[in-house]
Amino acid sequence: MSHGPRSGLTAVSSALLAMSRHLEVRDVLKTIVASARELLDAQYAALGVPDDHGGFAQFVVDGVSDEQWKAIGPLPRQHGILAAMLHEATPERLGDVRKDPRFGGWPSAHPDLVDFLGLPIRDGDEVLGALFLANKLRPAGGEPSCAEPEGGCGFTQDDEELLGILAQHAAIALTNARLYERSRELTIAEERSRLAHELHDAVSQKLFSLRLTAQAATALVDRDPARAKDELHQVATLAAEAADELRAAVVELRPAALEEDGLVATLRTQIQVLDRAHTARVTFTGHGVKALPAAQEEAMLRVAQEALHNALRHSGAEHVQVTLRRRGTGTVLRITDDGGGFDPRTVSRAGRHLGLVSMRDRASGTGGRLSVRSAPGEGTTIEMEVPGG
Repeated sequence: MSHGPRSGLTAVSSALLAMSRHLEVRDVLKTIVASARELLDAQYAALGVPDDHGGFAQFVVDGVSDEQWKAIGPLPRQHGILAAMLHEATPERLGDVRKDPRFGGWPSAHPDLVDFLGLPIRDGDEVLGALFLANKLRPAGGEPSCAEPEGGCGFTQDDEELLGILAQHAAIALTNARLYERSRELTIAEERSRLAHELHDAVSQKLFSLRLTAQAATALVDRDPARAKDELHQVATLAAEAADELRAAVVELRPAALEEDGLVATLRTQIQVLDRAHTARVTFTGHGVKALPAAQEEAMLRVAQEALHNALRHSGAEHVQVTLRRRGTGTVLRITDDGGGFDPRTVSRAGRHLGLVSMRDRASGTGGRLSVRSAPGEGTTIEMEVPGG
């Protein structure tokens, strides 16, 4: 089979490996579409994931500029030729899609489509989505790769078979990504439950102490004003600590705007809030880090949150510094505090207390690694490194 500049087993292998690298559904969809367009040398590619209301929950395109996509308008509905792969679950290979009786309803700003190849992405009997290619390109020499129907080069039976192989692996990658996202949702629910318990325990204890101290001060006002004054100072201290606990919990519970703002902006915003909420100085510095895959960005954010939680709640640190920077071909997140530190030799005990096990799991789960350096009285440095960025 010949498929332009990206022909042969190497091209197929590269496409399949690219799909398997990602865990986020959106990243997997983008990779499938880009791989299909490049592998089959098409001008346009799209992948639609249906919803339950006659439309598409997600629709990813490749070969269309951002300006064109904005001009096209809302996501398409499941009608005409787009519905054929979803409802009939059969391939469609057309020399000129415009002549098909099901063709219609295309926005005026949509690029012109001629030759067309569509294929369902299936997991058993379930149709996960549909993959569409349009406008087969000429080879580099300018000669058509097959008979041209009104300007298109036409997709071949070999193209259809190759896209079928890609669709089978796309189904596996998409299913794995969905399972990952569901497991992550469960993890988030568990973390919120943990935070709720921590909030209840910490703040309830503070408020209970606050109430007792206030009662003691009231009883001492007349017979021992000096002691009553000391108790009132303690009331102020306890109230400030309770406020700190509440602010910290709110920061952790608030959804991170990673998808909209990216890792650097999200970290900077959260650290600014923590700096205002705590007596310790909390600073952040970012050095030329580009966007990372969504799974890596989320893992780095969660590790940073856990490490900051430890530093601000348990270490007694006066200064906590967070840096995010490039190192060679990777990206490094470092959280350093000048607090009490601990003995790494007791990490089996401290690991559970400080969340080190979950942090290491997050790092390794995205192809990275986590290191911890600490000693009693010498503070702690937690470093997470991932490839890319």
